[in-house]
Amino acid sequence: MIRSITYLLLFISVISHGQETPGEQQEKSILLLNGTAHLGNGKMIKRSAIGLENGKITMVENALTKTIDTTVFDTVIHIKNKHVYPGFIACNSTLGLIDIGAVRATRDYREVGAYNPNVRTIIAYNTDSKITPTIRTNGILIGQICPRGGIISGSSSVVQFDAWNWEDAIIKKDEGIHLNWPHYSPVKKNKKGSSNNSYTSATKSIEEYFNQCVAYSKGTNDGETDLRLEAMKGIFNGDKQLYVHANYIKEISDIINFKKKYKIAHLCIVGGYDSWMVAKRLKENNISIMLTRVHGLPKRDHNDIHLPFKLPGMLAKEGVLFCIQNAGDMEQMITRNLPFMVGTAIAYGLEYEKGVASVTLNAAKILGIDDRLGSIEKGKDATLFISSGDAFDMISNNLEIAFINGRRISLSNDQIKNYLKYKKKYGIN
Repeated sequence: MIRSITYLLLFISVISHGQETPGEQQEKSILLLNGTAHLGNGKMIKRSAIGLENGKITMVENALTKTIDTTVFDTVIHIKNKHVYPGFIACNSTLGLIDIGAVRATRDYREVGAYNPNVRTIIAYNTDSKITPTIRTNGILIGQICPRGGIISGSSSVVQFDAWNWEDAIIKKDEGIHLNWPHYSPVKKNKKGSSNNSYTSATKSIEEYFNQCVAYSKGTNDGETDLRLEAMKGIFNGDKQLYVHANYIKEISDIINFKKKYKIAHLCIVGGYDSWMVAKRLKENNISIMLTRVHGLPKRDHNDIHLPFKLPGMLAKEGVLFCIQNAGDMEQMITRNLPFMVGTAIAYGLEYEKGVASVTLNAAKILGIDDRLGSIEKGKDATLFISSGDAFDMISNNLEIAFINGRRISLSNDQIKNYLKYKKKYGIN
């Protein structure tokens, strides 16, 4: 029995050291001087002066056109020939809900049943995940933690990746509900002329549920409280966003009509592989896109082999509000590659500063946090990082300093520690 307890304590001590200790509260003012600042709003300053104080950005100036009084700052960090970016945002992520896919005890991302809008990912979010420090090393400092499974999976929340617990991590709690739209598969009609596709019946079931939700939200519930229906109220009064997971043209077209029918103020399509086909309709109906993983194969045999790489540039040219996200196989650890997905999109037609926006301000706008985050602008949270090279280039990306709410955070992780350990062991310089 004693031996079992000892092993248990050893296991707990090992898994509890995944996260680095959160940074200390900012007490002294900081000036970042002469770096190339990619502001996230489509603009760039070649030689910038960025002031940070009490966790906020207090100054963003062009050091070429304005004289900067460095004496008013407690600390001046000279970053000539280096790049400054807003903290990247990982949307539609299960980071912190899954650590080891093969170990059931570390999987807490879905609930049983079809309709679970009352399920909240935030209370399952694990700030001590060993994966989180590895993605911070590439500049991903904020994430939208999302549920999976069923027809309505539950609600997502936005967190920052430098916290002791989920209460400390919260940026925006229960900000949206996730609906998995039925997959449309065209099939041949039978002899009676009717299709055997279950798509129609599945969408009808969703509409019936939403009719019930609308009635409940209008107060026709005879004073009874239903936790599931209560969680849906925000969709109809504009307090929450509806995230609809779908990819293909038929599904997207039906979702546009669905938004109109139920007068949903805020709707975002997650995936949106065929969104470029109806870009104008999406823009007209104020529907944003969390775009399917850029690093992937085409979903149809006849598609251009480079289509996934080109999609961000195509949507940007049409003026659709979109961000790039990373859902898919091994998505937790591959979140570290989010910047390099942007780099691929830039290589295939997306303008560089729009690429910055695709994981910063655009994502913040979709999540409804752009008043605080997503760009380097005066008055916003001091959540940003400095890289000695291009953050979207796998070779030159090298984070040197990162701040979350003005706190300078650790950029170490277990992989870096092991790299340094074995370099020393084998005498590698």
